Amino acid sequence: MEPNLKMLDKFEVWLIHHGVNALYADAVKLTIVFTIIAILAILADWVVKRIILTILYRIAKKTETVFDDILVERKVFHRLAHFAPAIVVYYSSPVPLEEFPRVLAALREVTQIYMIGVSLLVMLAFLDASHDMYLTHPISKTRPIKGYLQVGKIILYSFSIVFILHIIYGFDLLKFFTGLGAMAAVLMLVFKDTILGLVASIQLSANDMLRPGDWIEMPSRKADGVVQDISLTTIKVQNWDKTITTIPTYSLVSDSFTNWRGMEEAEGRRIKKSLHIDMRSVSFYSNETLENLAKNSVISKVLNIKAFISDNNSFIALSAPEHRTITNLGLFRAYMEAFLKNLPVIHPDMTLMVHYLQPTENGLPLEIVAFSKEKGGAAYERIQSEIFDHILAVLPEFGLRVFQRPTGDFFQPQA
Repeated sequence: MEPNLKMLDKFEVWLIHHGVNALYADAVKLTIVFTIIAILAILADWVVKRIILTILYRIAKKTETVFDDILVERKVFHRLAHFAPAIVVYYSSPVPLEEFPRVLAALREVTQIYMIGVSLLVMLAFLDASHDMYLTHPISKTRPIKGYLQVGKIILYSFSIVFILHIIYGFDLLKFFTGLGAMAAVLMLVFKDTILGLVASIQLSANDMLRPGDWIEMPSRKADGVVQDISLTTIKVQNWDKTITTIPTYSLVSDSFTNWRGMEEAEGRRIKKSLHIDMRSVSFYSNETLENLAKNSVISKVLNIKAFISDNNSFIALSAPEHRTITNLGLFRAYMEAFLKNLPVIHPDMTLMVHYLQPTENGLPLEIVAFSKEKGGAAYERIQSEIFDHILAVLPEFGLRVFQRPTGDFFQPQA
């Protein structure tokens, strides 16, 4: 640095000879030198951003790899460019400040802190780019890693703060990290949610319990919708009314929830509903009534009544075939089985049942179990509605009634 000092002294003498007051020559000299350093820093920043980065961006667009394009989108190279002016300032500042060691040390500390901040931004952007790259692979749909990346970001933030404090206060890093071991209990208390979220994220990922896009139902948290995001500490669920519910990640391991992914991956979605039949309307059928029922165009298209009655395999005989009798409810049950089998929206290879449940004071529950080929909410609900519309309309043709609790209208005199 000695030649530089001599050169600066000569420059100061030159300023005095050209009319600068000797009292202010040193200040003018430093101002000019700092201006030159600032210009060099700005020039370095311009060269890196306008020339080098432009070349890198063009190369990234021409290559077939996706990762370099993601690095460009996440501005990893752009953040790296911030090192250029910092390096210029760091290595050129001793030239004018050699005579001011405290000012030089302070400026270098500020520059080092700035470079640590830039390093942190670069590494955070690189982690985001790595996550974007991971999302392009099919495994990302079953193994989300956002929680692990968030742990990495927390570690980066922690180390950055430690190094910045080390630069400012100059403490021994080895002793500091040794002291952290004694503070483990306090750290575990402070980062309790983070630790629980990390463990829960590992369990959810390892056991494939939850993926982004899954439809989950968790009544204890009032969540019923699609998983939008899985992070380290929270899981974001968009409910069907478009509200957002945030659930602590560890609660999905400690509490129970329903994941409808199995239904979405299956070939059909289950329909399971029942209605209550008034048991007083159940009766045997006479031949005349059966013939009238067979003439019904709606029913005869679904079930051939006469063929059904003559088929010995239609019922499980509780007595000899010649003593077998048919009820309107049994005939209606057979009709509904045939009706559901003929529906093109009902999956033919999955469970299909029309059966009775335990009778109650509200009548005899008749339950329908079938699987719809349509699994989307609107189409699925429409199929269920149309099936029960048909049931309610065709029940009187079999002489059956739906049980319904009487209300005030039942006791009004008929006009």
